[in-house]
Amino acid sequence: MDALLALARPDMAAVDALIRRHMDSPVPVIPALADHLIAGSAKRLRPLLTVAAARLVGGRDEACLKLAAAVEFIHTATLLHDDVVDSSQLRRGRVAAHLIWGAPSSVLVGDFLFARAFELMVGAGSMPALEILARASRVIAEGEVLQLTRSHDLDLTQELYIEIIRAKTAELFAAAAESGAVSAGAPPDRCGALRNFGQDLGLAFQLVDDALDYDGDSGALGKNTGDDFREGKATLPLLLAMQRTGTAEREFWIRTVDRREQAEGDFERARELMRQTGAIAATLDLAHAYADSAKAALVGFESVTWRPALEDLADFAVMRRA
Repeated sequence: MDALLALARPDMAAVDALIRRHMDSPVPVIPALADHLIAGSAKRLRPLLTVAAARLVGGRDEACLKLAAAVEFIHTATLLHDDVVDSSQLRRGRVAAHLIWGAPSSVLVGDFLFARAFELMVGAGSMPALEILARASRVIAEGEVLQLTRSHDLDLTQELYIEIIRAKTAELFAAAAESGAVSAGAPPDRCGALRNFGQDLGLAFQLVDDALDYDGDSGALGKNTGDDFREGKATLPLLLAMQRTGTAEREFWIRTVDRREQAEGDFERARELMRQTGAIAATLDLAHAYADSAKAALVGFESVTWRPALEDLADFAVMRRA
């Protein structure tokens, strides 16, 4: 990501300043809790995508900076809510906010960040971009609820799982890129291409996250490996492993995932079954396919700086270990 970060450094410094300014509140717990999570975000991929999309299509004004800050607030708000719903212990290498300030404060600060995001969108002065990010907020919420209702479903299909992560994760990547292009006045075909880039990038990113939860390192990830398994989440590696082990391991999956009656050694057994069946490798293969599709969406963009940097971002999404 070095090339993209270097290109975007001045813009992202301005985005960070906007984020800091709009986190402020006379209620002390709000900036303290928000900073606990936002300060742990080193890459800021989604706002970076907003800025890069705007600059790729020739945008030179500062509207994309306010949209980028709004995107980060939307993302952070969803993380605060998710951690409460999932009872997560760690986020970005830190103790989850709800364990420090409590679940009610975490949910309400998430609401505050959503409100700040919409103030920033209005300030950007682009009604089409506001519509894109407002729609994304609704789609993300729908995806989260759908995942919640189907998260322990052992019969969840791969197709429905992809639809869930398309909504809860990829939609914000897609909206981040599209809104950046729209704010720069790009024609509809270019905005659509960048939306496709963001969506496929987001799918690749989430699938790699799914794989890393079983095959990653807790220190590098900034969260505990096996969280998805312990929470009984039916992610793609788990779904593929269940399909490929068949009736022989059906009772194991029912006990550990459906009933969540887990004993010491169950996570290691699940991880070994995934390796034996090729479930982790298959998940990563699909992630690579989406990354390739994301890069294909950039064909036709002429920038000799921003386009290669975004192509590298797609490669980073599938090569990372955290």
